[in-house]
Amino acid sequence: MRAILETHLGSRAVGRVVYGSILGLTLVVALDDHPPAAPVMAAWLLLSAVTVALAEVYSDVVGVETSQRHRVTRRQLGHMFDQAGAVAVGVGLPAVFFLAATIGWIELDAAFTIAKWSGLGLIGCYGYWAARLAGAPVSRALLQALLVAAVGGLIIVVKALLH
Repeated sequence: MRAILETHLGSRAVGRVVYGSILGLTLVVALDDHPPAAPVMAAWLLLSAVTVALAEVYSDVVGVETSQRHRVTRRQLGHMFDQAGAVAVGVGLPAVFFLAATIGWIELDAAFTIAKWSGLGLIGCYGYWAARLAGAPVSRALLQALLVAAVGGLIIVVKALLH
């Protein structure tokens, strides 16, 4: 398991998962006050994951073709889909909690709570490991984790102020 984690943390997918997690967290927070049924929420998250991933691929294709003046190669397209898949994982991951609510393992309110806090935790955890793997001491890594998690916290605070 450690080897899998180290491989993942050493990949460029990490940044894409974080990006997707922030998007997923935003969707969860936005729908929290007037929540749809659990299966609808899971479907919205999964649909958003696919939509954002396809938008990522399309925008990358357009960017390459306009800037480099040639068609995207299969290898480039494969890389684009890999990166977009990581974004989709980040966006869609909270769907797990809403699927759990759908089958009655947890309540819908708990699914929203877990989705929000796990999103913040994931964003902070990646921030911590990014700093540690870049050679920062634990204290600086913890500070970085808190600062990047504050991005997610800001989403929650703004939502609370607007409600």
